Formats: sequence, structure tokens, C-alpha cells
Amino acid sequence: MTLGVFFDNLGLFYALLGAALAVLMAGMGSSIGVGIAGQAAAGVVTEDPAKFAKVLIIQLLPGTQGLYGLLIGFVTLTKIGIIGGGAVAITATQGLQILAACLPMGIVGLVSGKYQGKTAASSIGIIAKRPEQFAKAMLFPAMVETYAILALLISFLAVTGINLG
Repeated sequence: MTLGVFFDNLGLFYALLGAALAVLMAGMGSSIGVGIAGQAAAGVVTEDPAKFAKVLIIQLLPGTQGLYGLLIGFVTLTKIGIIGGGAVAITATQGLQILAACLPMGIVGLVSGKYQGKTAASSIGIIAKRPEQFAKAMLFPAMVETYAILALLISFLAVTGINLG
């Protein structure tokens, strides 16, 4: 590969990097968060297997960041023509715009997934002692989810708003 070919495809490289970072970082945040919550859930289920369904639902909440990152990855790959055909020529500037548009979901997904997992673990502790407080316990990790949804929204709007024509 010559240097000229690399620079001719620099925009595509940046765009693919953005899609990859959205998926990878948000997925990492989800896996960390689900793992943290899963450790707490396993402890509760060891003591009272009847609480399995309630703690599983709370454990799954940090998994949404990975789904949001995957959505931004799909939107980005569709936008640049990797999915669905019709690949478009992307300048380096446009590629950097797409990279920047994907970063909110990647960064916020990583951080919020981890902290939602910690909050979910605390909520699982509520279920361990007071299972009738399930609805209230769900609210704490759901508050962290708000910021993942905001990052999803801004990344989606930014990626789809970039003019490649």
C-alpha cells in the first residue's frame, strides 16, 4: 500500500475509527457494569434463589450502553455506505466529523456503563433486604441511564446530520 492510497482513504479510516470506538467503548462500559452488578446478583441469589428474576433485571440495565454503541456503529456504517452498498467518497474532514460525532456515545457509554453497574449493584442490595422495594431500586440505575440516552441522541443526530454529498 502506498502512502498516497492511505491518504486517499483517510476520511474512510477516520469514519470507521469513530464507528469502532462507539461500539468498543460503549461495549466495554456495558461489560464492566454488567459484571459489577452480576457479582452482587450472584451473592443475593446464593442466599435466596427466589430473587433471581428481580436481580437479573437490574443486572441487565448496564447492558444498554453496548446496544446504544452498536446502534451508532450501524448508523455510521450505513451512512458511509459500508452497510447497504453505495460507498461514498469521504474527505478527511468529513471522516473527522464522523469520528467526533461517534465519540459522545463511546465515551459516555464507557463511563456510564461502569457507574450504572455500581448503582445497579447497590440496588441489588436493596432487593436482598427489601424485595418489595423493587420499583424504587430500579430508579437508581435508571438515573445513570439518562446520560447514556443523551449521548446516544447527540451521536445519532450528529452522525446523520453530516453532509457527505
